[in-house]
Amino acid sequence: MSHRTSHLPPTNFFAQIVRELRYHEASRQLFAIGLIILFTVFGAPKTAWLYYCAMAVAAVGTVIRAWASGHVKKNKILATDGPYALVRHPLYVGNILMLFGFAFAAELWWPPLLVVALLYFYYPPAIEYEDRKLRNIFGDAWENWSKQTKALIPSFPPSGKLATHWSFRQSLIGNGEPYCGVCRVLRLRAVHKTVIKLPQNEHFSAVAGITARCAGGAGSLDQCF
Repeated sequence: MSHRTSHLPPTNFFAQIVRELRYHEASRQLFAIGLIILFTVFGAPKTAWLYYCAMAVAAVGTVIRAWASGHVKKNKILATDGPYALVRHPLYVGNILMLFGFAFAAELWWPPLLVVALLYFYYPPAIEYEDRKLRNIFGDAWENWSKQTKALIPSFPPSGKLATHWSFRQSLIGNGEPYCGVCRVLRLRAVHKTVIKLPQNEHFSAVAGITARCAGGAGSLDQCF
């Protein structure tokens, strides 16, 4: 058992393997990066307005992650302001928007289904673990905050202040988010060239290479997905 599942009740061998995989952070991150590469390589966008709307959704996800990363100090201070006044897991909200943005930009029937499958398989355990960890660390402060703030659906009115100090230093040094953001911009640029600039069959390997290098160069993967 990993430290993420050691406090869960025992189960049979097969169910234990599945549970360990669902709680496995690195595989969740790698699958998410792999999906974006897959959508970039095999995507066949033909409708300009749908492509740009989908990329706008992905960009909003990037902005939400950057906003959240400037507030959170993992396992040190319970973040309850900024985006954390709206949802308990704004970084996950950003991830979800980015994945769906790339999925719909591909204009194929199967990318959104793969995103739904990934989210269903990995995100409930990830949220359960994060909530359990924060409850153990911060106790009553987490309990009071969680009663007012949902995991992924924004709470209105917010449970705390939205307009609070955002730290670029914390985002950059503490969480590495701007670097991940640059990598996402490069991925967006690669997709844009795929759709707008280049003949479709001449650049798939180059786009996939750029995407993989950006994703793989993002330092700590847990900051990106």
